[in-house]
Amino acid sequence: MDKLSLSELAKTAQRDCAAVFDRIDGVSQANTAKVLRAFQKHRVSASMFAGTTGYGYDDMGRDTLELIWAGVFGAESALVRQGFVNGTHAIATAMWAGMRPGDTLLAATGVPYDTLQTVIGLTGSCPGTMLEAGIRYAQVDLTADGRPNLEAIRKAAAEPSVRRVEVQRSSGYATRPALGIGEIEDICRAVHEVNPHAAVLVDNCYGEFTDTREPCDVGADLIAGSLIKNPGGGLAPTGGYIAGKRELVEAAAMRLTVPGIGGECGCSPFGYRLFYQGLFMAPHVTAQALKTAVFAARMTGLLGYVSRPAFDAPRSDIIQSIDFGRPELLEKFCRGIQAGSPVDSYVTPEAWDMPGYEDKVIMAAGTFVSGASIELSCDGPMRPPYTAYLQGGITYEAGKLGVLAGLETIC
Repeated sequence: MDKLSLSELAKTAQRDCAAVFDRIDGVSQANTAKVLRAFQKHRVSASMFAGTTGYGYDDMGRDTLELIWAGVFGAESALVRQGFVNGTHAIATAMWAGMRPGDTLLAATGVPYDTLQTVIGLTGSCPGTMLEAGIRYAQVDLTADGRPNLEAIRKAAAEPSVRRVEVQRSSGYATRPALGIGEIEDICRAVHEVNPHAAVLVDNCYGEFTDTREPCDVGADLIAGSLIKNPGGGLAPTGGYIAGKRELVEAAAMRLTVPGIGGECGCSPFGYRLFYQGLFMAPHVTAQALKTAVFAARMTGLLGYVSRPAFDAPRSDIIQSIDFGRPELLEKFCRGIQAGSPVDSYVTPEAWDMPGYEDKVIMAAGTFVSGASIELSCDGPMRPPYTAYLQGGITYEAGKLGVLAGLETIC
């Protein structure tokens, strides 16, 4: 297929996506209103953007941002910190919070994401894992069609030693669909019915603002994620968050820093404007990323590739997976995405042994914030069926051009 034919196919794809784009805009409008109300309620002013130094005691910018975060995400409390180095760090901190030797971590949606497997001790040989510390691990697999097995979750969660139930909203490097908010609500209800002492933790990465409700709105005790994904709005330069029940967030803060200090310390010499502004922009930017994913789904579907989810299917994260079947096609697509990026467009991605992953991973990310998954990026493990995981796009226009650049390399 030549470039002109691909351009004509793109016009067809965009027309087909019009009704889906309208739905996405409706969600963005509702979430923008929610964020705006939270800013107004907490009387945000420019003085809150200023930097702080030293211990960071009584940091008004930090503390107000966390109050806003809790309100937006339906939580009692929140921990929004630049000290989280990535989403895995935030999620792992929430998993560890308040756990004791002999307690059980139950993964309710199958084996967790690759980097969390290392944290738990299921893969790799790193010191300091949860298993090494005497925390037990149990797992409930999803059903054959990739949905939560509620009966098995109830049975496993009823074990008295279960203190944390991990739910992964997004698919990670798997072929199952992302969990919808209704399914997360069903899991929370099932766990709490049989074990009121167990806290449900939702790995919320890639899912924020894709729905008008968040996991804490439907019964999750904790959520965690990265600020360089959806909630940072493409502006946050680093960091992560944990939100949920107050006592659990406090326990996580003690894990992030040290017992007795918790969340009381933690300054920001460079200030908070990008975090406030990023959160304010996040519903709109997430909508742009969703539109990019929908367009990519329609285009690759028209070209005959297996792409999940379908362009008109419900979505609970920003990720679009595309099976290319052959390693060279995965490599070419990622290289095309890189070539269509605003930053480092001249770089050629190569598969490498990325820390925390068992397989070599190829990653395209020509982003303003290094590795930011809310900006257009694409990655995938070099294993069959050689699936590309496309995410992000802080503007739909640039996202569309990036997708077309990727497809030009394989057509």
